[in-house]
Amino acid sequence: AKSGTSTEKREEFLRMIDDCRKGKIDLIITKSISRFARNTLDCLNYIRELKALKHPIAVCFEKENINPLDPKGELLLTILSSIAQEEARNISENTKWSIQKRFQAGQALTPTKFLLGYRKDEEGNLAINDEEVAIVKRIFKEYLEGKGAKTIASELKDEGVKTGRGTNNWGITSVLNILRNEKYRGDVLMQKILTVDYLTHKRKVNEGELPQYYIENHH
Repeated sequence: AKSGTSTEKREEFLRMIDDCRKGKIDLIITKSISRFARNTLDCLNYIRELKALKHPIAVCFEKENINPLDPKGELLLTILSSIAQEEARNISENTKWSIQKRFQAGQALTPTKFLLGYRKDEEGNLAINDEEVAIVKRIFKEYLEGKGAKTIASELKDEGVKTGRGTNNWGITSVLNILRNEKYRGDVLMQKILTVDYLTHKRKVNEGELPQYYIENHH
């Protein structure tokens, strides 16, 4: 699913706008403002751009019954798109609150998409990935034997060994991240990363802005 709070990663939405610029589309019909964009600025900018084209293109919002080509349409659109943006902010805050409650109760969120050596079992718990576990063991073993992270990364890259992201782009950071990751000793540190802006979805390392929760012997 793609969030409507930003158009940056909505490839099909951007393709539609590009088709409008090329004259391939005459009219856009959308269910509601929140389906078009939950970001007020994005919504108005695109509406204005489409209106300013050589052959103006209207965006009809079925739920709100608004046509921006109507002189009164933009005023209504500004008000209602602001409401849609506020709704997105409330959803974001509620989601953050529910996640923090889970953390406080000791319920960890442990995604394994890029976590080398682990997978999720049928019950959603962390389990060993038999195909990748040897790579993790090798990194720890070689580091303990005196090899530096740079050397380990270089050898893994030369051998074509895959990282947790499925590439062989090994670097010093990728090796150190594994050596420093508490999950490889069976613990979980929650809320390492936080979302700075619900509109841009920009994330950063949690440096004390929010509480962190540590579970020992989790897996």
